Amino acid sequence: MAKAAPLQSIDALSGVDARMQAIDKLEIMVGEVAREKARHRSNVLLKRAIRTWRKGDIVKAGQWALKATEADGDNSKAFHVLAMALERMGHLHKALVTYERAFQLDPEDPELLINLGLTAWNLKLTEGAARMFQLYIAACPDSPLGYNNLGSVMCDLGDPATGIETLRAALYRMPHEAILWNSLATVLAEEGRADESLVFYEEAARLQPDFARAYHNLGYAYQHLGRLEEALQSYDMALERVVDPSERRETSHSRAICLIGAGHLEEGFRDYEIRNDQRFRSYLHHMIDAPLWQGEPLEGKTLLMVGEQGLGDEFMFANILPDMQEAVGEAGKLQIAVDPRLVPLFQRSYPAAQVDTYDDRTLIDADGNKALRLIPFASKDNAPDYWAPMGTALQYCRKSLADFRHEAFLTPDPARVAEFRQKLAALPGRKVGLCWRSMMLGAKRAKYFSPIDQWGPVLKTEGVSFINLQYGDCAAELARAGEKFGVTIHQIEGLDLRDDIEGTAALCAALDLVLSAPTAAAATAGAVGAKTWFVTAGRTWPQMGTAEYPWYADTKVFWPEKFGDWAALMPRVAGELAAFAAG
Repeated sequence: MAKAAPLQSIDALSGVDARMQAIDKLEIMVGEVAREKARHRSNVLLKRAIRTWRKGDIVKAGQWALKATEADGDNSKAFHVLAMALERMGHLHKALVTYERAFQLDPEDPELLINLGLTAWNLKLTEGAARMFQLYIAACPDSPLGYNNLGSVMCDLGDPATGIETLRAALYRMPHEAILWNSLATVLAEEGRADESLVFYEEAARLQPDFARAYHNLGYAYQHLGRLEEALQSYDMALERVVDPSERRETSHSRAICLIGAGHLEEGFRDYEIRNDQRFRSYLHHMIDAPLWQGEPLEGKTLLMVGEQGLGDEFMFANILPDMQEAVGEAGKLQIAVDPRLVPLFQRSYPAAQVDTYDDRTLIDADGNKALRLIPFASKDNAPDYWAPMGTALQYCRKSLADFRHEAFLTPDPARVAEFRQKLAALPGRKVGLCWRSMMLGAKRAKYFSPIDQWGPVLKTEGVSFINLQYGDCAAELARAGEKFGVTIHQIEGLDLRDDIEGTAALCAALDLVLSAPTAAAATAGAVGAKTWFVTAGRTWPQMGTAEYPWYADTKVFWPEKFGDWAALMPRVAGELAAFAAG
């Protein structure tokens, strides 16, 4: 007969509890040991990532950091390094998410706030960036980094006064911090106060003699002030001190632009090729199955010339196309790839050439986001012998000012030119096209362009009918000019100044004069041989040390003695225009 099992005594139960408690403790200890082992493996991998980063191999460093996060999903430092690598490779959204993960794991690490802010800033999440910098300042009030970035980001938010005050207040607390002097100078320069910025850049360099960025920025300020030889000296001093490869590329690019602006064309155009370095920030990777042309003989060859980035540069650098057409000769072939809007105009201008468009794409790979330019028509059986961006040919064909032809190199539609002349004939006086700003007018670009409100002396000129060439939405500005100055800026009904480039080119050719800021409209006018006057905030590099734009047939440049001093400049332009109207 079966017996019932005896009930466990309290002592027996206590023994079970004790054993279970021991099991729990052992489980915790084993978990801690496992976590310690995981953290150790992760940190070993992280050390490899950091060593690889210091060698300059960001991609490999990112791969080691990723392995470190896989070894220990709670290692905030591993996520931090991975985020930095992703950011440097151009994966900004992934970097932001990874920084946020690192911050969740270690909210006490203030450096994450700085990096979160910088990534958000690069993603144009400007208000979020400002908040991150403010939090960093609260956590590290004695560090210059938060003030440095907050001062600059406030300018992007359209509040330069707060940005300047933020930096000034920080300088009172930390007058020995060169980075703050440099940032205050940069904010002033971006606000068009380059003359005021000089003393702050110089103080930054004095406090930190090896501060390459301060010398680079000093060169930038001198360049805006038209003091180009001093700018070149500053760029040279920056290059003597620079360590970071990306900063070296930026300084080399700025120096090349300055050389061209000073008229040192042979060296300038050669050094300008830094823009085609694969690691340059705005590098455009061309998918072309042909070698880059490096000055080889072209007689009888097929040469593909590709437009540069930006409509204005596509026009300006097309100055080289007559030379290239002559170089390939009758037995060769010139191929030209340009913006789709330009194809008919360029084909008419170069009937012996094959003109078509490119296809721009973005590729995301292990190295980051890549801007690609495909040329579908110049491939397979139609592939060229050589190819080059249009600007690359300048180093071989424009070694001095004497090499510039001063002639039209694009031909507008003669029927549309005649049509516009007939329409304009109904207006009195000289017919003058007007364009006062770029369509892309962010906070940093605004200083280069005068608002329409500053054009009063010009718009009041007798004997002139003004024709609008300002592309984009400008209805409010046209209305304001009419109310303020009592003048009508006539618009050509039905003409899309942004997308109908054929029409814009024909209109420019039909006008007596084009008066414009340095925009795509001015480049269009110059390229078709129209008389073109450029109104600029200061000396510009395409002048190449002259008072004209040698790229085009008939130009003149007006710029003030003090950068952006429109009040002083416009009466002088008005005086010249009055003489032209009377002439």
